Amino acid sequence: MIEQFRERILDKKPLRLRGGGSKDFYGQERRGDILDTRGHAGILDYEPTELVITAKCGTPLAEIKSALAERRQMLAFEPPAFGDATIGGVVAAGLSGPRRAAVGAVRDFVLGVKILDGEGRLLTFGGQVMKNVAGYDVSRLMCGSLGTLGLITEVSLKVLPLPVAEATLRFDCPQGRALELMNGWAGKPLPVSATCWHDDALTVRLSGARAAVDAAASNLGGEKVGAAEAASFWDDLREQRHAFFSGDAALWRLSVPSVAPALDLPGATLIEWGGAQRWVRCVEGSCDARAAAASAGGHATQFRGGDRSVGIFQPLDPVLGRIHRDLKRAFDPHGVFNPGRLYPDV
Repeated sequence: MIEQFRERILDKKPLRLRGGGSKDFYGQERRGDILDTRGHAGILDYEPTELVITAKCGTPLAEIKSALAERRQMLAFEPPAFGDATIGGVVAAGLSGPRRAAVGAVRDFVLGVKILDGEGRLLTFGGQVMKNVAGYDVSRLMCGSLGTLGLITEVSLKVLPLPVAEATLRFDCPQGRALELMNGWAGKPLPVSATCWHDDALTVRLSGARAAVDAAASNLGGEKVGAAEAASFWDDLREQRHAFFSGDAALWRLSVPSVAPALDLPGATLIEWGGAQRWVRCVEGSCDARAAAASAGGHATQFRGGDRSVGIFQPLDPVLGRIHRDLKRAFDPHGVFNPGRLYPDV
């Protein structure tokens, strides 16, 4: 498969890198002929005792999660699948799930990658252990690049054991009080692994040792949610099957400091990550999510739906824009990979 990929790249025609297509909705316009990565699949190495898994880019995320579950391990950043996701797409999209605030993002778990660059060269960055990086950590640069810098052919990821115990609690409270509670908990030694506020209900997941989870649940109070209902709730939140995400209104993702107060925006709101990630459903032209995020010290992404011509991602300042263009030229001088998917001139 590598030689087939290389031949397509060396034609120097725009290519649309695609695995399962589960993130086709994400990003700017999709241009170029499809280069399907699903034929380059399979787990290459899995060392449960070393907490590392290495797989080809087209390996289904479901296959990797199944292999890890057999050894009671997990991808701790809880990547959303949104369908038939592949592990290459997981890294390229750079999206994390409910546990992100507690354990870190995709980039924090990437140990190494192999990529084909715009000249068809197979490049290796990082490795399969944590202490192997000198200079620029290029492997993590691939996270969230949406395939604009190169074709990820292989990735090594750090994995973690599944929690021994979990409990989910629910509290009735308005948004302002929920933000106070989440930020207060963040300053205490509590095993909080996920939070979600929506429609005056704050849901909290505790994960860790049984004694720690039981003690925290007793200390925090609230209504305990049954195990099956809790598992369904967090899965639906991660995969955006939660009722909040239904409908045609534009879905904005705001990244702000967790201590930012409630934002004055019309439309339904859902808050995750202890207050740092806020989702807003806006009817066309009804709100300025970017201005609201900027006023709180953050930024906004038009995640789904709406008028895509306004730009999906936060506009770059001149310095960051130059860095993005320089990186694109270094890795993909002929503009082969997903042109315009991240920004129009990248």
